[in-house]
Amino acid sequence: VRLQASGGGLVQSGGSLRLSCAASGRTFSSYVMGWFRQAPGKEREFVAGISRSAGTTDYADSVKGRFTISRDNAKNTVYLQMNSLKPEDTAVYYCAADRRLYYSSSFREDHEYDYWGQGTLVTVSS
Repeated sequence: VRLQASGGGLVQSGGSLRLSCAASGRTFSSYVMGWFRQAPGKEREFVAGISRSAGTTDYADSVKGRFTISRDNAKNTVYLQMNSLKPEDTAVYYCAADRRLYYSSSFREDHEYDYWGQGTLVTVSS
């Protein structure tokens, strides 16, 4: 599967953005999806994950209550709605996919994913 992330940009603190990740192919619903981010000088970190049917969602503590992950399997797209953005949310955001049956907490680790998008930059100004 090929992944194309979009929707990044510059936003003021407290603002909102919605990231999208479009996937190629006809088997999108077979993939667990995740969002990760990498800030300058820092390691890539887990942001959110979602099961194949969207029945399970998972969030890093730092974004819980502010970000929402969702997916539309008919459109082969996963979304990340980001509200109440903070300067510390500034990073390149990546979507990732793995063809696994069930979502588990192991999907908080980037090495669990086989496919990655190219990243989209989110900059939050104070």
